[in-house]
Amino acid sequence: MNLQISGHHVEVTPALRGYVENKLEPVIHHFERVTGISVILSVDKLKQKAEVTVQVPGRNIFVESIDNDLYAAIDSMCDKLDRQVQKHKQKISNHRRGDKVATHLVD
Repeated sequence: MNLQISGHHVEVTPALRGYVENKLEPVIHHFERVTGISVILSVDKLKQKAEVTVQVPGRNIFVESIDNDLYAAIDSMCDKLDRQVQKHKQKISNHRRGDKVATHLVD
């Protein structure tokens, strides 16, 4: 898995990098087939923005969050990302179950 963290108009300090990595750990744990993660942290006037793109087989999941505090934006982004990854994982498992049920009914 490739993790890339970059900043626009903000310096990505080791503390900030560690915070993002710790927040993304549960998301990666929920879905093992993550091939790459790209995080962009940016500051525009008084708005702090955190964006993430997670690459999973067959789909790219994009989430962004804007807040007055960068750490709050990261928290919100990770919460949204966790919900989307779980939703994607559920769709995959439902699709697979549907195939098994259909083949069982045909036999």
